[in-house]
Amino acid sequence: MTAMNPALIVHIAAGSIAILSGAVALSVRKGERLHRKAGTVFFVSMLTMSALGAVMAATIPSRISVVAGALAFYLVATGWATVKRKENSIGVFEKIAFAAALAIAAGGAALGVFSAISPTGRLDGLPPGPAYGFAFVAALAAVMDLKVIRQGGLSGAPRIARHLWRMCTALLIAAFSFFLGQQKVMPAFMRGSPVLFVPEIAILGAMIFWLIRVRAAGRFRRKAPAS
Repeated sequence: MTAMNPALIVHIAAGSIAILSGAVALSVRKGERLHRKAGTVFFVSMLTMSALGAVMAATIPSRISVVAGALAFYLVATGWATVKRKENSIGVFEKIAFAAALAIAAGGAALGVFSAISPTGRLDGLPPGPAYGFAFVAALAAVMDLKVIRQGGLSGAPRIARHLWRMCTALLIAAFSFFLGQQKVMPAFMRGSPVLFVPEIAILGAMIFWLIRVRAAGRFRRKAPAS
């Protein structure tokens, strides 16, 4: 039996921890102690998983997976920084993050084009769809980064919403990578099963629920009469 690459073992372990801790953080009330603890574990494990994943993908090579890893790393880093940064303030980090988002968007779009025009319609075994999807998310994030920079930071519900959607999108990338991208290591009866889409649908549904709740709570506070 061939020994597994230590980096791959750490990558898989970090990804598993990220999915579990992310599910906990997403399931409990935002801001409470369990949410903060699970969020910290998710932050560390996602950074580890995405960084190792991008490096290993570059050596295979799987260039679209490099973009996916970079995007997940960026989303978690900026999502975490959003709630750690003082309200209505920005710094050098936000400007660097904006440049990183633009680079990821450009890289994803370019790889999508290379995949589409290749003789097989694939790049390193992957179709152009995922590359275009990553490019779109990165471009959307870059537009939002620019808005934050121009207005000098965020506060209240928009600040929480920014943190929420970025963390949840990173969790979605991890879930898609694990449940749909690693089917070859799963039992034969699970490969191609619609059940593998359940975690992703659950994460997306929870993200939408919490975004609506955060936005609604913010509007209610603005409209509430002063006592």
